[in-house]
Amino acid sequence: MGLVARVVEESGIPTVNVSTGRDITALVRPPRSLFVNHPMGNTFGRVGDTAMQTKILRAALDFAVTAADPGILIDLPLEWDEDFVYFAGKTTPEAIAKQMRKSPVTGPPGR
Repeated sequence: MGLVARVVEESGIPTVNVSTGRDITALVRPPRSLFVNHPMGNTFGRVGDTAMQTKILRAALDFAVTAADPGILIDLPLEWDEDFVYFAGKTTPEAIAKQMRKSPVTGPPGR
């Protein structure tokens, strides 16, 4: 998404990348990025958690206006309410298995 953000920015439209992959975002360096320490796929929080989603969205919109330097990456001080593994390149089969036992992947309702 960071590369797409650069192209959009060239058209004069400000962008903010909200990311759960800090290491990847730091490498790509989108014009403006907010890191949220949530599990991947849950960038704006849990389904139905409108308070958290609103907080992150407001932070992103504010950041689009206030960010001064290009390529800036800010960590939002938000916590996920349970343990999860942020692998950051340290993935092992054991770590993946442990995480999957904690939060098994489920399909859509009715499956």
